[in-house]
Amino acid sequence: MTGGTDVGSRTTSVRTEAGSAPGGVNPLVGREEVLRSFDRVVAAACAGEFQFLAVVGEPGIGKTRLLAELVRRTGQRGLTTLNGRAAELEQIMPFSALVDAVDDHLEAHGAEVLERFGGAQRRRLATIFPALAAAVPDAGDPDEHADRTGIDRLRSYRALRQLVDELAAPNGLALILDDVHWADPSSAEFLDHLVRHPPRGRVLVAVAYRPMQAPHRVLGLVGAAGGRQVTVDPLTPEEGAELLGPEVARARGRALYEASGGNPFYLEALARMNRLAGTELPASVRAVLRVELGDLPPGSLRLAQAAAVAGDEFDPALVAVAAEVPETATLNALDDLVARDILRPASSGRFRFRHPLVRQAAYEYAEAGWRVGAHARLADHLAKVGAPATVQAHHVERSCSFADRRAISTLVTAAKTVATRAPETCAHWLRKALELMPDEPETLDERLTLLMDLSRSQGVSGQLAESRNTARELLRLLPAGQYARRARAARICALMERQLDRPHEARALLLDELNRMPSPRAAAAIPLRMRLVAESLMRVDYRAAQAVLDLMPDSDDGWEPGLETAVAALRPMPAYAGGRMADAQRTADAAERLVDATPDDHLAEWLDAVAWLCWAETCLGRYSAALRYFERAIAVARTTGQAYVLTNLLAGKARTLVALGRLPQALETVEESVDCARLLNSAQQLVFALTQLCLTQAWTGDHEAALRAGQEAVRAAAGSQEVWDHMARNAHGVAMVAAGQLDDGIRVLVDSCASFDDPRVDRATLLATCELLAQVEAGRGRQVEAARWAALAAEVESPKLPVFAGLVDLARAHALAEDPVAAAALAERAAENLLAGQRGVDHGRALLVAGIANGAAGRAATAREQLQQATEQFRDCGARTLEAQTLQERRRLGDRVSTPPSADRDTPFGLSPRELEVATLVVQGLSNRTIAGQLFLSVRTVETHLSRVFTKLGVGSRAAVAAKLAGRA
Repeated sequence: MTGGTDVGSRTTSVRTEAGSAPGGVNPLVGREEVLRSFDRVVAAACAGEFQFLAVVGEPGIGKTRLLAELVRRTGQRGLTTLNGRAAELEQIMPFSALVDAVDDHLEAHGAEVLERFGGAQRRRLATIFPALAAAVPDAGDPDEHADRTGIDRLRSYRALRQLVDELAAPNGLALILDDVHWADPSSAEFLDHLVRHPPRGRVLVAVAYRPMQAPHRVLGLVGAAGGRQVTVDPLTPEEGAELLGPEVARARGRALYEASGGNPFYLEALARMNRLAGTELPASVRAVLRVELGDLPPGSLRLAQAAAVAGDEFDPALVAVAAEVPETATLNALDDLVARDILRPASSGRFRFRHPLVRQAAYEYAEAGWRVGAHARLADHLAKVGAPATVQAHHVERSCSFADRRAISTLVTAAKTVATRAPETCAHWLRKALELMPDEPETLDERLTLLMDLSRSQGVSGQLAESRNTARELLRLLPAGQYARRARAARICALMERQLDRPHEARALLLDELNRMPSPRAAAAIPLRMRLVAESLMRVDYRAAQAVLDLMPDSDDGWEPGLETAVAALRPMPAYAGGRMADAQRTADAAERLVDATPDDHLAEWLDAVAWLCWAETCLGRYSAALRYFERAIAVARTTGQAYVLTNLLAGKARTLVALGRLPQALETVEESVDCARLLNSAQQLVFALTQLCLTQAWTGDHEAALRAGQEAVRAAAGSQEVWDHMARNAHGVAMVAAGQLDDGIRVLVDSCASFDDPRVDRATLLATCELLAQVEAGRGRQVEAARWAALAAEVESPKLPVFAGLVDLARAHALAEDPVAAAALAERAAENLLAGQRGVDHGRALLVAGIANGAAGRAATAREQLQQATEQFRDCGARTLEAQTLQERRRLGDRVSTPPSADRDTPFGLSPRELEVATLVVQGLSNRTIAGQLFLSVRTVETHLSRVFTKLGVGSRAAVAAKLAGRA
């Protein structure tokens, strides 16, 4: 591994790196506890558990040397070990840290690795890793159908995660990355994705970074992964003396230690600087390094500066170009720099600096004007040899001059190349291109186009405020009379304000632009009025939304394509919310006809309006239509870059799939929605996604995960009092009830519906809440309360829809539990209506209630048949907890069925049913990761359960758990 400083090792005339010197790795000084942590992590990874390790400390404290030791230990255990580093001067280059670690391995093994990937995945990987580019000739070709939302980054991250899995077979993998505080945004986002979606194989990911310089995403990796953080502290005075060696006098050693503060890098640098007295304290490590560089011969210094311009890892030919020195002289100077340990050999005839700080010092040591010229020479050279625009852009932006058309073109091309997989880099290069472009009438149209692209890239990469500001700049530049273009810009700006939780600003902006228009009924005003409708719907002000819609015609000759469809798509939701079900269904039918007749390219402009139709369809219980339109809208959103709409659509699709009883698909969909929302850094979109994740996990039986998702959703909503706030609290209440927290769950559910006085959630949610509350109260023997909730459900359900009628009957069946014959009849009718309404889980729940009631009424045969049907229904849906409950009821009727531990059975040693499940699988020799996969839990949840098992059993190991349970048997 290169990079970093070999701190904490004995000083020699020329320091060595792991595996690069005949003598091997220099012996470490101290660090015993760190090494013990390494051994534990490596052992766990070799045992099959994904491990994440962060080595944290100040610059020069010894992180790089410790990673070298980790490389040695993972290699000894037989893990495929790939290591690299991030670089300060290349933080804008996408995936640079990962490329540094993996590319050389792929150069040797890329062909066999690519055989395991499909064509699309190959192309994604080939655009990231230069070693694979030659094997996929069309990797760099633009794809006109490419997904331009943040989801394309997710696909890249999933391809990279699959690559990690492939590289881990069969020996396991150690991916070790140094200087991650300098990681480019794409590398940091991928690491975040990887720890949230851990690899399946034997994988250890280790990173080292400076906590004071690391971005928040990097700082959060340990918490997200449930990993281990090792903090590297300064050396003690005794360890400092050992590091310096006996050749340094004791008094000088003490002075050097005090000057260094125990930092090995400072200590080592001071010891090597014979010109400095022991009592002198350098102003900074940069000053120390500049003294070291100042000792170089002029030719070697110039080459070091040219190398710093060329890159973190560089080819000698590029250095020769930058320094304007013949290649032979360049190689001679490089030899001198290697001998002085300024540079170190890298792979394939390339070189790199000993440490990024050394490169930075060399770069800043060069004259500013000379650096500009060196970058310019490299930019010209790379252009002549046909290097990709993304390679040229790094040097172009540091050497170009104002109004340089070639530079602008290169930066724009580079930005478009990385737009889908590295939008933050795209935005950076677009900003630079705009800075170079003259503010002249001739360039106005091009500047407006670039500003639109910039606003999009900023938004997708989570730079919400910057995206909003760019959109406002668009409005400032657009002529007052260009109403249509201003309307489109205002829509973008209002959307950004909405994502920034500034709905009042969004509304004010829309009204201001409407007031500028000569006619409120002009075609250009319609898109702004549509956004006002959406804002009113989000504020749960359905009357205001309807009032705006009532003033809008259905169509007009001057409307652009797709606008008629968009207006129609907005009409069903306010009607549904107002209880006008006939109008809601009629307008939904009309909207469906228009959507079906509208081509995708026309639909794309109005996708935010189409999303409201999709949600209205699912609220009306028209699930097949809802799913069809969600899927079409999602496909359009992916290819047109509408990331905010995409996240919302995925959440809506997940809700529809839950209603249909397709829980595994719902979970996959909603996890994608959560991932997208996190990439966008939008609280509103995250709440939408987490709300559906909470509900999905509650129905699948992963109660702890559901509670976590619900809690996070409520925190993110932060009392906004908009629809997403109330829906988040309602979902959290459902999760609490499902987890057995009945009193608190009831309180949260009732509060989320404003005590049913002025509820802010939709009618379907109100009805489902009433039915659930009736079930809970009946289960606690409180039939009067159950009857009250059933009566309230009947008031909500009007006029009748099959799905609504089924839930009302089910609520009444709960309330009549003391009259099993009547309860069975209502539950059977509910099952018929819920089956007709395509509500898969609820159909199974109605069968379960009917079976229990018939069993109580003495109709054992009918009960067994209904419970068997309920079992199959829950199994098909993936509702594991309900399936287990149904199996328990069948066992009570005398059926011989295997059943997982339930809350109704005594469990040994006071273990909960879930703890007993985990303990039983531990006895079978399964790892935590395997147990998590079988029980559909997170690894962290399994670890929590196992910790409780250890406590209750009074043991401290997995073997002792097996012995304890075996002794009981």
